[in-house]
Amino acid sequence: MKTLYEATTVATGGRAGHVKSDHSPVDFNLSVPESMGGSGGAGANPEQLFGAAYAACFGGALQAVAKSEGIEIDEEALSVTAIIGFCKDKEGFFLEATLDSYIPGVDLETGEDLIEKAHEMCPFSKATRDNITVTLNLLIDEDE
Repeated sequence: MKTLYEATTVATGGRAGHVKSDHSPVDFNLSVPESMGGSGGAGANPEQLFGAAYAACFGGALQAVAKSEGIEIDEEALSVTAIIGFCKDKEGFFLEATLDSYIPGVDLETGEDLIEKAHEMCPFSKATRDNITVTLNLLIDEDE
């Protein structure tokens, strides 16, 4: 195994604290959403950070798969929306994720194939596999 990159981020003060990473613009306060008993302040929360990272990584995996398959996609219009749920059941807290991918210009079959292959390739998908429920959706234009 060869490590290509390492990121170091420090969180202080827990969910209502602060995050800062070395050599990066990540440097901001955290807030606890009101639905979780917090003040709902202007800071980000861990689910938003995880969602941003997962969506970006999955989008990169979609681009890589499309390139390897020789499928041209509009990389600027490509989007992945990550919806991260912080859930609770009788056993405790857990996360769930939904990834809504929009790949303009591809048909339904091609889009679904790209998403499945990206889910196999994406490091965040690998990290969550068999740990949390991940739902994959392909968003399509109504006129296609």
